[in-house]
Amino acid sequence: METALDQPVLVLNRLWQAVNVIGARRAFALLAGGHASVVHHADDDFRVFTLLDWMDFSARNPARDELETVRTPTRAIRLPRVILLAFFDRLPCKELKLTRHNVFERDRGTCQYCGQIFPREELNLDHVIPRDRGGKTTWENIVCSCIRCNTRKANRLPHEAHMRLVRKPVRPKWRPVISLVLGARERERWKDFLDLAYWNVELEE
Repeated sequence: METALDQPVLVLNRLWQAVNVIGARRAFALLAGGHASVVHHADDDFRVFTLLDWMDFSARNPARDELETVRTPTRAIRLPRVILLAFFDRLPCKELKLTRHNVFERDRGTCQYCGQIFPREELNLDHVIPRDRGGKTTWENIVCSCIRCNTRKANRLPHEAHMRLVRKPVRPKWRPVISLVLGARERERWKDFLDLAYWNVELEE
């Protein structure tokens, strides 16, 4: 059964840049050690709390949802959804694994030839440069393709089939990776910290 301590927490570095997503249990450990503070967003205002201040705030402003509350024998503490690291100010270099799921996420379920959105069961992965012509299985050579476009392109280069890519495929960078692996609920909750405009243009050269 899922508990509040299993919920995801967004981690910001000292420069307020999103760098990771961790479990609430780990987030509380960082808060207790003085390595991070809670960031709370309400009424278009951001407030930063130490753990003790957050506990006081929780007592005055209890959460309504059970999954938003961590209970101890003596008190209820609101689940922090965003924490700010006290010392770390870098963006980690971390790569996303090349899997079918992650390619579908990068391309937003959109055929990269006709530009239409399809359910995943109606999409294939296409090697832009076919494998038997030296094409490799890399982020830069794999795209989502609908069945119709995949059949039309067959074993040819796009221009040979009189087709064009909607976007040039590239390897996702770290910051987009965070928004890419999140569900819709977390994306909405953390939209102020995830540079989605940056993500939307990242596939352009």
